[in-house]
Amino acid sequence: MKKLISNIMRAALVVFVLSLSSCQEEYEEIGGGPESESISASSTTATLIKNTSSNDGSYDNIVDGASCFAVQFPYTVNVNGVEISIDSKEDLDLIEEIFDELDDDDDILDIVFPITITLSDFSEINIENQDELAAMARECLEGGDDDDIECIDFVYPITLFTFGVDNQQANEVEVKSDQEMRRFFGEIEDNELISIEFPITLKKYDGTEVTINSNTELAAALEMAKNECDEDDDDDYNDDDFSELELDEYLMACPLQVREVIRNEIDNTEQYVERLMTFNEDGTVVFSTFTADEITGTWNTSMSDNGVMLNLEFENFTDFTSEWRVYKLEEGVIKLYIDGGNRIVLKKRCDLEDSTEIDRDAFVTLLNDCEWVIKKVKNQGDEIKRLLGYKFQFAAGGTVTLTNGVNTMEGNWETGLNSQFQLSLMITIGDEPGVSFEWPIREMLETRLKFEIDETDHEMILLRVCDDSASDGDVAEIRSIAMEGPWNVALYKEEETDLTTSYAGMNFDFATMNQVEVSVNAAPMASGLWRVLRDSEEGLKFYINFDSDDDLGELTEDWRVVSITSTRIELSDESDDGTTETLVFEKP
Repeated sequence: MKKLISNIMRAALVVFVLSLSSCQEEYEEIGGGPESESISASSTTATLIKNTSSNDGSYDNIVDGASCFAVQFPYTVNVNGVEISIDSKEDLDLIEEIFDELDDDDDILDIVFPITITLSDFSEINIENQDELAAMARECLEGGDDDDIECIDFVYPITLFTFGVDNQQANEVEVKSDQEMRRFFGEIEDNELISIEFPITLKKYDGTEVTINSNTELAAALEMAKNECDEDDDDDYNDDDFSELELDEYLMACPLQVREVIRNEIDNTEQYVERLMTFNEDGTVVFSTFTADEITGTWNTSMSDNGVMLNLEFENFTDFTSEWRVYKLEEGVIKLYIDGGNRIVLKKRCDLEDSTEIDRDAFVTLLNDCEWVIKKVKNQGDEIKRLLGYKFQFAAGGTVTLTNGVNTMEGNWETGLNSQFQLSLMITIGDEPGVSFEWPIREMLETRLKFEIDETDHEMILLRVCDDSASDGDVAEIRSIAMEGPWNVALYKEEETDLTTSYAGMNFDFATMNQVEVSVNAAPMASGLWRVLRDSEEGLKFYINFDSDDDLGELTEDWRVVSITSTRIELSDESDDGTTETLVFEKP
């Protein structure tokens, strides 16, 4: 991992580079202008260019133990008895994964010889056995003291010109890679002069790009980059070189999900797997479970001879309470370790941050405050219209009732985190499986709640009803008019299909207790549920639900109120598939 150097070191380097740029004797002018300055093959600038374009061999230190060369792909290794074919840099991660499986064992890696290694100048040497490889490795300067510059790179292509001692141009070359650049400077004679076609671009270790317009700027930029990041050239491939500050930022960036917990060589993963840990800036850490329970502790980091340490403290929560050595920190995964067979593995879950946007206490208070009417329920894409207009009442003690005004079902409810660690309303009503589910809250308004899982096409929308909406004048007026029936169906259309005759002779009476009665020639035919509510997003709605009557099932909708008079009620509905329905009641 690469890191910024300290401000003090930066300042020292700036002073050095400025002094370097004042020494112009190593540059010669070709053609009279500064843009045509040349450098000699033996100059300091040429050396900086060679070191920047050298082959970096540190990425496979886990195999060869040397940063000044790298083993050419493909080759084969045997790791703790497992044979692995190494065909790319990504395959090297497999070796470390096997090493990390057990933290107190002896890791053994054997290379299948012969192999070919590539040196810093891109030359190649065949290696026949481990003794030859060890001899080559002893010649490397380890610990970050080698000459290559890895914190900045050339952006190719770059055009170079060579000149003889008579200042006459001898050649023009376009280099397209570090290998071509390194070999070019390695093959020219010391008395030759080189000119670079400016501007060129350099790319720093952090991704930023720098435009260079002269040899002086080039030398300054390359010299500055020599110590601007940690090149990770030491042989400790598993140190992952991170600071205390970087660990703090990592922990607080996103929630971390528990993937493995081993204490005293006993695997306790099952009781904690996928639980969530949230590290806060105030030094608290919250351990979340699938229910509403949360365990709060404290955390801090420190430096030791063994690297960065993470101290966790929870009351009566011993599996996590300890001072842990952070021995693995990479994108997405953090591993904690203590001698004696103790390990915790956590995984970043930035995708779960949205679940914390809704305050749980405010959510519970809103649920308890009033009753809630079902506007929509979908399970795996199927809309359950028989529950349209049913009313929930969430009691403070964890009991819930669901009623249509005649039939009432009882069950339990709570709020907490579902299996995806999203704040959810968890309902269990044994007599009604249509709503018995863990419903993750997506939108919370004062008068409207929306629960949704896109992946499985589950959705529920609830509308708040306080004092039966008596304070809403429009709702009260529509109810009053509707109850002055009876009413006949004057028009029922699905798009252009007129189905009015299906309801000929039927009288609809919208009665108290939200009950609607249907009769023919005064003989009762069917009964159902009706409500008038205001949806904060869709306006006034007229609910009709004949959930147990096939003959009237088509009228079961949450109809939008188009217009209403003392003699006429016009309603409409547009379904999810875009079909438009029109329903008109008139006085007989």
